[in-house]
Amino acid sequence: MTPRRTIRPSSIAISFLILSLILIFCTVSFAGVKAGTVTHLSGPLFVKKADKTTKALSINSIVEDGDILVTEKRTYARIKFMDNGEITLRPGSQLKISNFHFDQAAPQKDSAVFDLVKGGIRSVTGLVGKRGNQNSYRMETPNAVCGVRGTTYECRICEGNCGSIPNGMYLLVLDGIVNVSNKAGSQNVLAGQYVYVQTSMAIPTILPKDPGINFRPPPFPGVTTKEGEPKKNVDQGCIVR
Repeated sequence: MTPRRTIRPSSIAISFLILSLILIFCTVSFAGVKAGTVTHLSGPLFVKKADKTTKALSINSIVEDGDILVTEKRTYARIKFMDNGEITLRPGSQLKISNFHFDQAAPQKDSAVFDLVKGGIRSVTGLVGKRGNQNSYRMETPNAVCGVRGTTYECRICEGNCGSIPNGMYLLVLDGIVNVSNKAGSQNVLAGQYVYVQTSMAIPTILPKDPGINFRPPPFPGVTTKEGEPKKNVDQGCIVR
């Protein structure tokens, strides 16, 4: 008769400890690095996380590296990033925070790479791109890559949703310079200029005038002044993480 093997309490404790460490490691592996905070919101805003879950966000919600932000049809959302940069999403937009890293003490490690999948944004860049590596800030779109150097710009992707305006990517530089490039070529865009990129295989083209797109988002009702600046002493909601 084969003797029954006795499991020692210490072996059980070690097994539980190993299992706990595995669970903690898996949780940490899905946890992203804080990239910024939702500061203004006019409607539903959702985030698709790295672990494939989808969550609703509100004012003061944390957004992380790797998040995909999605605005509904009538939603404008403003995100303030760790380097004091800001991005305002238009309704019906989808923006991925592809690679964001900011350490006040390590400018050489700065990185701000975003992927505008659809819709439009208005961006006021922060410290990333203004210190350390000037090429550390990049906005990617289906039609072109925008290398941004310390600037304010607005970008819109038209896919049959801009009235009679032809489909493609439109970009307006309000301050500074943006280099727009793809497989067909490269174009520097200066303050006050508009650029149009029809497809990823079309050369970026400077437009002679405003193409007729309303780039500037409206003020946020209840939390901003007519100029779009935050009102004082306004309750901006709860925190969702």
